[in-house]
Amino acid sequence: MLAYLGRRLLWSLFTIWAVVTATFFIYNVLPEDPARVIAGPQARPADVARIRTQLGLDRPVHIRYGLYMSNLVSVGKPPADPKDDSAWTVGPIRIDLGVSYLKRKPVTKLLAKALPPTLLVGILALAIEVAIGAAAGVIAAMKRHGVLDYGTVALTLVGISAPTFLTGLLLQHFFARELKLFPLDGYGQTSAEQLHSAFLPALTLGLYGAAYYTRLVRDEMITLLKEDYIRTARAKGQREWVVIVRHALRNALMPLVTVVGLSMGTLVGGAIVTEKIFRWPGIGSLSVDAIVERDGPVIMGVVILFSTMVVAANFLVDLSYAVLDPRVRKR
Repeated sequence: MLAYLGRRLLWSLFTIWAVVTATFFIYNVLPEDPARVIAGPQARPADVARIRTQLGLDRPVHIRYGLYMSNLVSVGKPPADPKDDSAWTVGPIRIDLGVSYLKRKPVTKLLAKALPPTLLVGILALAIEVAIGAAAGVIAAMKRHGVLDYGTVALTLVGISAPTFLTGLLLQHFFARELKLFPLDGYGQTSAEQLHSAFLPALTLGLYGAAYYTRLVRDEMITLLKEDYIRTARAKGQREWVVIVRHALRNALMPLVTVVGLSMGTLVGGAIVTEKIFRWPGIGSLSVDAIVERDGPVIMGVVILFSTMVVAANFLVDLSYAVLDPRVRKR
């Protein structure tokens, strides 16, 4: 089992490095000059050149890449200023994401401020996905070829086909503008207000994933309910809900866990659009602003954070395989 986890950990680290490297070079070959964006359209060439020199953009791209990677993660290297808190520190490991071109603040501080709202929406969305998907999938499988089954399948097709921005706008219109049950946008001040404000963005993301979960659980449950051990459990007189939950649904966990891990990428991509619709002050809004402003350090920081979150989620999925399936432990 340790060998299996070791291989998965090395592969996860390689994936993060590959994503960071690809993003760095793609960003640096784009035609628009960040120094020109910072200086403004009316700036003189001399001013643009001065800003390029200050930011180090006049150096060759491979030199900039080497400097960025060498400063990104350091072990046992204390900052020059003891009061410097511009980097994340985990024991002897120091992670420095640089300073924003426009905001002139450490990227770590910008991410630390924007991360809690994104995590709040993401956790709520994941809970909505799993709850709706599992419940609807089980009900549709138990009522196969019935009205509930056909209706559930039709709704999942709508959920899969509808773009995230359209779902968000519709929910915003009906529940915020018309019914006034939730705030139109914004984050709120207290914890209760923030949780209340987060429901519509989370529902926007959750409905998209719930459609996939519903189809997956339905198909798995239909197959499992035909197995001999299910008929044996029923023949022993066990209650139907015990047969469904303890025997059928439990064995559908493996594919469900896989989809939960893979859905992290979908949540990340959907959060970028959803947060702009609801004016949610999270990582998605921060990344959109950074792309528009050509703020390279912030773009790189967002990519590193999101890729680490997605890879970590998939690593936990691999770990759960080793727990759920004894055969994996022997690899």
